[in-house]
Amino acid sequence: MKPFARIAAPLAALALAGLTVTACAPQTSGSEAPADEKSGTLRVWLFREVGNKPKEKVVDAAVAAFEKQHKGTDVQVEYIPVDTRAQRIKAAFNDPESAPDLIEYGNTDTAGYVRDGGLADVTTEFKAWDDAADADPTAQQSVTVDGKVYGAPFFVGVRALYYRTDVLNDLNIEPPRSQDELISAAKKVHKARPGLYGLAVGGAYTYGALPFLWANGGELAVRKDGTYKAAVNTPQARKGIAAYTSLFGDANCPADKCASLGGNATVTAFTSGKAAMAIGGDFSHAAVEASKVKGKYAVVPLPGVEKNSIAPAFAGGNNIGVLKSTSHRTLAVDLMKTLAGKDSQRRLFDAMGFLPTYTDVLDEAAEKESFVEPFVKTLHAGAKSVPASPAWGQIDASLILPTMFQEIVSGRKGVDRASDDAAGKMDAAFTAAQ
Repeated sequence: MKPFARIAAPLAALALAGLTVTACAPQTSGSEAPADEKSGTLRVWLFREVGNKPKEKVVDAAVAAFEKQHKGTDVQVEYIPVDTRAQRIKAAFNDPESAPDLIEYGNTDTAGYVRDGGLADVTTEFKAWDDAADADPTAQQSVTVDGKVYGAPFFVGVRALYYRTDVLNDLNIEPPRSQDELISAAKKVHKARPGLYGLAVGGAYTYGALPFLWANGGELAVRKDGTYKAAVNTPQARKGIAAYTSLFGDANCPADKCASLGGNATVTAFTSGKAAMAIGGDFSHAAVEASKVKGKYAVVPLPGVEKNSIAPAFAGGNNIGVLKSTSHRTLAVDLMKTLAGKDSQRRLFDAMGFLPTYTDVLDEAAEKESFVEPFVKTLHAGAKSVPASPAWGQIDASLILPTMFQEIVSGRKGVDRASDDAAGKMDAAFTAAQ
């Protein structure tokens, strides 16, 4: 997953999710370092952003503070490309001698990395950490597997509804407050202005589709007796899938044009003036501001089924984790807290716009920048994540959910058959990962 699935293609090209952020699950010997040295060199791998300098300044300040407090330490930070991170991290897990002490990783990777023995269990230290008391519950869930904590949330990303104020005003359409109103508004716009998609949707936009599934009471999977079972073919999930796929076709977003779109493409349709609405992230704000629709749009939480409700959004984001193989565990945990603590997250928000993972710092961000408010409301309303299973990497990489959506919108399969087929593939992945 591109950090927090900022590039939102199926989970999501995540992932960012979109980007998403899901990497291939590496294999590892799971060896644990016997030493806990209190000085020396600590190596850190962080993701390289598109415009990385602001992030580097924040990290440099955090590292300087850490080295001042921990005499005899030298922190070396390397920024690695997101698209090759899976290979790098796999190699690190397999070769502890050359591995870093800490890594940044996408939050959908947690369960896989834990299964492969790469991440250290930091439950005790996390629970004793003052900052953690204010951690957003969904963000904290992203570092938790089977009740144990394997890192610290670094930033979070969620999506909301961007809409063209000028278009909706001209057509006397109120900003939608329910899922039915959203679907109706999208079709009204396209009928009145055939050159515009009412709502840009994509068959490969998993994170844009999931809020419809969740808002209707559906789940991706349910856990029972320690194992996951797919739930995309339950009546509730099918209702959400049907609602999302109803937006494809001549009434809104033609299937031949929209079936293959991912999250980035749907946001581009909005920024280029080809769509009146789009489901975009807080991380899409800069691109929208730099586009031709600047000054002609607003953002509200994506509505749920009930009027004035908020649909659960996918909580993407990245975490900072300590490798099990580190020979500087205590120092590495302290550095994790420094990099992912409240002060650093405040600076990351100011520098990069990354949403903090602490409820109080999130509220500060919303007061500072008005554009953040609908995303914070969405988080507070209860965002959701993917199953905490190492199978998710395979499910994502196999494009099981995008295939399901595309089969439906193309007319090759109905909702029931497509969701049954997807559930079968998901169950096979869950079984194989046990």
